[in-house]
Amino acid sequence: MSAGGDGGRDRPVRVAITGATGRMGGELRELAADRDDVDLVLAVARSGADADDAVEGAADLPPLLAERDPDALVDFTGPESSVEYVAACVEADVPVVVGTTGFSEEQESALEDASESVPLLKAANFSRGVAGLRRAVREAVSALPGYDIEVTETHHNGKRDAPSGTANTLLDDIEAERETTGRVHGREGDQPREAGEIGVHARRAGDVTGEHEVLLAGNHEVLSLTHRAGSRGVFAAGALDAAVWLAGREAGRYDFSDVIGGSQ
Repeated sequence: MSAGGDGGRDRPVRVAITGATGRMGGELRELAADRDDVDLVLAVARSGADADDAVEGAADLPPLLAERDPDALVDFTGPESSVEYVAACVEADVPVVVGTTGFSEEQESALEDASESVPLLKAANFSRGVAGLRRAVREAVSALPGYDIEVTETHHNGKRDAPSGTANTLLDDIEAERETTGRVHGREGDQPREAGEIGVHARRAGDVTGEHEVLLAGNHEVLSLTHRAGSRGVFAAGALDAAVWLAGREAGRYDFSDVIGGSQ
C-alpha cells in the first residue's frame, strides 16, 4: 500500500463494508453502487452470509480481507464489534473508517493503538453540514461569553447511546472555547440553572435521522444553531468520501475534518 491517499489513483477505491444489513450498511451499499470512484468488494454482517444479497458472514472477515484485498473498510456497527473489525483490519493492513459511537475508554484506547499500525479515521458524524455547525458553534461561544448554553439532540427510537456522538463532540467544542462547571443531563424537580453549566438533552422518537441544536441565551436575546439530517445518505456519502481519501495514507489517526479541509 502506498502513501498519499487518492492522488494519482487510476482505479476505483476497493471498499469493504461491515454491518451490511443494518440501516447505515444498506445506505452505504446502495450509494457505493452508484459511485464511479468506489468499488464495493466485500459486505459482511453478523446475521450471517446471504448469497443472494452478496453479504458474507462477519465471522469470516479476517480471511475475506486477505482474499478481497480492499483499500479501505467502513464500519458503522456497535462498539464491541467495531473493535473486533478494526483488529482484523490491523492484521490485514487495511485502512479503516469508523462511524460507530458509544465506545468505552478501553475501546477508545484499542482504536488509538490500532492507528499506530493502519490509517484509522474515526468521526462521530460524516455530514459536511455538521462540520459547518461545529465551526459556527465555536465562533458563537467565543463571541457570546456568559450566555447560557443548552444542547439538544433527537434521534430515532432505536439509537442506543445518549447523548449522541455528535452531541458529545459539540460539547467538547464548547468546553474547548469556554470554562464551564460541567454538563447537566435533563432536569427534574427543583433544579435551577447554575452559572457556567451546559444543559444536555437527548430525545428518542420515531424514525428521526438526526437533529442537533445548540442554544445560547442571554442579554435579552437567543441564538439557536441547528442541523437536521433528512437522510442517512448524508452520512453514507461522507463516509465513502473518507474511505476514498484514506486509502493509501500512512498509519495514524485521522478525522473527517482532514477529508473536507480546514480544521474542526
